[in-house]
Amino acid sequence: MNKLAIVTGASSGIGEATARRLAKLGYNLVITARRRERLEKLAAELISNYGIKIQILNFDVRDREATEQALSSIDKNLGQVCVLMNNAGLAAGLEHIDQGSTDDWDRMIDTNVKGVLYVTRIVSKMMIEAGGGHIFNVGSIAGIQTYENGAVYCASKHAMHALSQGMRIDFLKYGIKVTELRPGMVETEFSTVRFHGDQDRADNVYKGVTPLVGDDIAAVIEYCLSLPAHVNLNDIEIMPTQQANAYYTHRK
Repeated sequence: MNKLAIVTGASSGIGEATARRLAKLGYNLVITARRRERLEKLAAELISNYGIKIQILNFDVRDREATEQALSSIDKNLGQVCVLMNNAGLAAGLEHIDQGSTDDWDRMIDTNVKGVLYVTRIVSKMMIEAGGGHIFNVGSIAGIQTYENGAVYCASKHAMHALSQGMRIDFLKYGIKVTELRPGMVETEFSTVRFHGDQDRADNVYKGVTPLVGDDIAAVIEYCLSLPAHVNLNDIEIMPTQQANAYYTHRK
């Protein structure tokens, strides 16, 4: 039977890079995001290059009903769901709590926490029925470290860290692997979104540093999928060489 991978937030960054890696490995794909035109462009390219099958699901993971409706429409002819990558997530704003935007807070918590739950609840049932699978959760070093101005984002990623550990326990008897990926600086659209489109401020985050890129994380996912069935990597912290943690970065 064909192998099927589901990637949320596949329109850019880590999600797009992972979709490319999985397509090259021969997985059929369900790719999801809010920006349909980007998904269509990516799907056309991957179908042409690798001859795989792809289903596009255009929805926002914050919307529970839309998420459930979209995931219930997955074409069973695509194959058995083997991989779920919970990648859809974001940071919004970088201020002290007394100056923070409640709209930004809602957006982060609804996407980074509730969205992951909505998606996993549906897809995990498919994996249980299939007899196994592998769930990848894209967390952050902010999931175990907290920095000034980032309290709510860090809280959402601390929640991801706890959810990943809880999933590992809950799905243990079903043979479903769970891996949390906790990157440091990754140059994607992350900072542009955090600073509400201020590209100069976003670029300054990576000044003097060679950051990770989306494909670095995708390569780790590929490695995890290559491991024997009895081996699971629970938690992986991935850092640029110039960054030790959330507090120490060597800029040239």
